[in-house]
Amino acid sequence: MIERFSLPGTISAMHIESIAAPDLSWQEQALCAQTGADFFFPEPGSSVREAKRICGLCEMRSACLEYALTHDERFGVWGGLSEKERLSLRQTQRQ
Repeated sequence: MIERFSLPGTISAMHIESIAAPDLSWQEQALCAQTGADFFFPEPGSSVREAKRICGLCEMRSACLEYALTHDERFGVWGGLSEKERLSLRQTQRQ
């Protein structure tokens, strides 16, 4: 708990930052970063077809999906999969 409040630049702080902060560099190259969140977080009942089309063209798709599964993202389209599809994939992986 004390390490959480370590001064920036100290060994303890660097160690904690490397553990706590996931690598999000892939997001800068992702097509969704250039498109906007509306496609990827649509209103309930709206189509996710356009988001999936964009994801299908994106080179960062696998990193995005891995991030969503690792961090249990429950909303939106991540890595080309909707919330329901990711839930189904998680359930399949557990079996």
